[in-house]
Amino acid sequence: MLFTAFKELLCEKGFEAISVQDIAERSTVNRATFYDHFTDKFSLLDAMIEEKFGAFLEARMTGTDGSCQEGLRRIILAACDFLGELASAPCQKQRKQFEPMAEAKVKTLVRTRLQQGLLNRGVPEDEASLRATVAAWAIGGAALEWSRTKTLPAEAFAGQLLPLVKPALTPPGGCATGN
Repeated sequence: MLFTAFKELLCEKGFEAISVQDIAERSTVNRATFYDHFTDKFSLLDAMIEEKFGAFLEARMTGTDGSCQEGLRRIILAACDFLGELASAPCQKQRKQFEPMAEAKVKTLVRTRLQQGLLNRGVPEDEASLRATVAAWAIGGAALEWSRTKTLPAEAFAGQLLPLVKPALTPPGGCATGN
């Protein structure tokens, strides 16, 4: 209910003009209930972005064959799906405000998945962290730029980005995508 109310208010008022009281009233919950779940409207927005991108990521990863290349391609496509939808959202005046937060969340979730895959393959923690960070930033930044221009279909874009990112994830012993 909080997510729905917040989305509606974003289109009507804009982020800066929204108060926690507005969200609580629109969602028909009291402020105490809001604060039981979120510290402020920023944490609500962060949770909404995480849930939405997480759903895109899980949908793309379902049924993957477990190979590094296919898993990585699907991660890139999930970032394109999510950021592409954000770029075409009906409330365009708000898009620019949320792009940095959305890009940061994409990078964080992709990094976590890639790092876990590397750790599962025995890559030392420091190296796994660095490799996953480099790949996640490349994917997040490139997918954000793609979402602004969409000069290629997402599949073609993923095909171009894949060979650029894969070396960052290829330690001795192979690639990791968290499959």
